[in-house]
Amino acid sequence: YFLLYYLSLSDLCYTSTVVPKLMTDLLAKRKTISYNNCMTQLFILHFFGGIEVFVLTGMAYDRYVAICKPLHYTIIMNKQKCNVIIIACCTGAFIHSGSQFLLTIFLPFCGPSEIDHYFCDVYPLLKLACTNTDRIGLLVIINSGLIALVTFVILMVSYFLILHAIRASPAESRAKALSTCSSHLTVVVLFFVPVLFIYIRPATTFPEDKVFA
Repeated sequence: YFLLYYLSLSDLCYTSTVVPKLMTDLLAKRKTISYNNCMTQLFILHFFGGIEVFVLTGMAYDRYVAICKPLHYTIIMNKQKCNVIIIACCTGAFIHSGSQFLLTIFLPFCGPSEIDHYFCDVYPLLKLACTNTDRIGLLVIINSGLIALVTFVILMVSYFLILHAIRASPAESRAKALSTCSSHLTVVVLFFVPVLFIYIRPATTFPEDKVFA
C-alpha cells in the first residue's frame, strides 16, 4: 500500500490543479487565467502527472516481485527500496515537468490569447506562439510522448512476465494473482492511452484532445 498511497496522493494533487479552476470557469461569464498562473498550472500538471507515470511503473515492479518472487518479497521490497522508488519518481517527474516548463516559458506570445482547452498545456500554448514551434514540438514529443511510450511498453512487458510466471500455478493462486493485477492494469490502460494519443504525435491540437484530457 506504500506505492498506492503515493499514487493516490499524486492523482489527488493532479486533479486539484485543474478541477477548482475548471469549476470556477463554468460559473464565470468570462473565463480567464493569468500568464503566471498558466505557467504554474503547466508545471504542476506535468509534475504530478509524471509522478503518476513513474509510480505506476514502480507498482508494476512491486506486483512482479510479489507474484513471481513471493518468498523474497519482504527482502526485495523493503522500506528503503520503496523510499528510493518514490524519490526516483519525484526526481524524474521534476526533470520532465521542468523541461516542459522551460520549453514553454520563453515562447513569444504576441497574437491571440485564447486557449482552446480546459487547462494550460503545451500544445495549446504552442498554437498561440508567434514563432516557429516545430523544433519545440519535436522536443515535447521526445520529453512526453517517448517517456509515456517507453514506460507503457515496460509495464506491458512486466505483466507479460507475470502472466507467464503464473500460468503453471494452481487455479486458485492464478485467480488471486489476476485479480490483484487487473485493477492496476485497468488504471494503466485508462491513463496511458489518452497520454499517448495527445503526446506521441506532431504538435497539433485536435478537438478530441479535450475529450481525452
